[in-house]
Amino acid sequence: QVQLVESGGGLVQAGGSLRLSCAASGRTFSSYAMGWFRQAPGKEREFVAAISWSGGNTYYADSVKGRFTISRDNAKNTASLQMNSLKPEDTAVYYCAAPVSLATMRVVGSWGQGTQVTVSS
Repeated sequence: QVQLVESGGGLVQAGGSLRLSCAASGRTFSSYAMGWFRQAPGKEREFVAAISWSGGNTYYADSVKGRFTISRDNAKNTASLQMNSLKPEDTAVYYCAAPVSLATMRVVGSWGQGTQVTVSS
């Protein structure tokens, strides 16, 4: 079972950028598709972005398309989410997760503990 730890959250003004990182333990991380999800106060957890095991295919929620970029480095067992042009509605706890089913964008494995992202207007 892969273990995941997020970092890089914080407070940023609208229009700013943040880069989230996800460090994975376990030799099988490079075999899995992984993803980023978020949960805002009072709302359900939602899909943000996903990436195939090789990094060759990426997927985004419509709300972040063109602003966020997901990437991974299998040699370092890490993944990242570059977030640009942040909006107050991006405020949420962000989670990385793996494995993720790319057919359903549902997590079929582990979650990280989450990192808070707050975007001020």
